[in-house]
Amino acid sequence: MRLAKHHGGKIILITFIIALLLTIMPLPDWLRYARPDWVGLVLIYWCLAVPDRVGVNTGWLTGLLVDLLTGTLLGQHALSLTVVAWLTLKFHQRMRLFPVWQQAVTVMVLLIVHQLLALWISRIIGHPGAPWYVWMPAITGMLIWPLVFTALRGLRRGFRVD
Repeated sequence: MRLAKHHGGKIILITFIIALLLTIMPLPDWLRYARPDWVGLVLIYWCLAVPDRVGVNTGWLTGLLVDLLTGTLLGQHALSLTVVAWLTLKFHQRMRLFPVWQQAVTVMVLLIVHQLLALWISRIIGHPGAPWYVWMPAITGMLIWPLVFTALRGLRRGFRVD
């Protein structure tokens, strides 16, 4: 039995690195709260596109990197991105059939789950409650999902990532 050779692992890695850089990129105060969850969006896309290569372990690893880069409690984003990856893998066959606008709504729900878990952990360790604008990344993630989806699909097809 011959194992299939996968292509495009470097492209997947590069997209995660870009997402991590966009996560820590400084923004003006008025735009800071509307920053999309870039790592969550990229993770959801790759879990949908190549579920046999990107999954729960990738969610955990990228979550740890987000925790390290943003200075949050180690494991906070790791747990929430792991759950998001698991949910995406659980429903990926159904989500792939959705039109892009319906995927965007589903992505918003997944990003809200990510935010809820991160906020829950934050409250457990004693941080104060979050203001109303904490939900803005999920909304902006939903709004830019068609662009992210189209861009990453173009990369996946162009570099024949399988």
